[in-house]
Amino acid sequence: MHDSIAPIENISPDLLQNLQGVLFDLDDTFTTGGRIPACSLSALWDLKNADLKVISVTGRPAGWCDHIARMWPVDGVVGENGAFYFWFDAKARKLKKRFLETDSARAEKRQRLISIRDEIIAAVPGCALASDQHYRETDLAIDYCEDVPPLGSEAVKKICEIFKSHGATCKVSSIHVNGWFGVYDKLGMVKMFMAERFGLELDTEKGIFAYCGDSPNDEPMFQYFPMSVAVKNVLKFVNQMQALPAYITSFEGGEGFAEFANHILKHRHKAQGTRRKA
Repeated sequence: MHDSIAPIENISPDLLQNLQGVLFDLDDTFTTGGRIPACSLSALWDLKNADLKVISVTGRPAGWCDHIARMWPVDGVVGENGAFYFWFDAKARKLKKRFLETDSARAEKRQRLISIRDEIIAAVPGCALASDQHYRETDLAIDYCEDVPPLGSEAVKKICEIFKSHGATCKVSSIHVNGWFGVYDKLGMVKMFMAERFGLELDTEKGIFAYCGDSPNDEPMFQYFPMSVAVKNVLKFVNQMQALPAYITSFEGGEGFAEFANHILKHRHKAQGTRRKA
């Protein structure tokens, strides 16, 4: 473990009992080895059935987020590192979409990303366009270890340097380097989602939500939420990160997510049992 990150057992029981929702990353947080284990999907249903708000916050593309918002037990999904949020209106039986930018602005920026794509592929041997790029609306995803043999830190650094040389924002996930034009991130769109969907001012309510992630692109969330939790595999990135999570699970990936979810529910059940006895 890392000396400055406490195990989840150190989270105050009062915080867990008063928790109103869980926000979570997907790749290598909810998944293990690129797949969703039964334990994490079951844990997600358990959180939802406990009347907690559950929101997926990911760098994955709009095409994936369409499916997640429709089919998963979530209240919404923030995608492409904060470019939009989607949610399924069960009453209207319709997917609702909220993009930060207009259709025309997104189209113009996609064209600007094409030249960056070609430059990166030529300059960094072994990297590739992410397999999910065709389903993206706003950003460029460069694969450095999902469907290609893992590249070293120098290659990842070079990819970031090329993005930045063109004035693009970039973030490193556990599998991709994502780049886009615009000043936004996961946290900004999460705040918008909470305000517009639930009428919550997150700056004053962040103490009743937890965030669970695993990599450098989760840093804004780790820094913001008092109850920021990382699954164990975050340890491979800690030397590259400025903002670390407050707590860490003892398991990696989806098993770590399930561990945290079960820890939450155990304390909520204890609190409910105590209230019933009183």
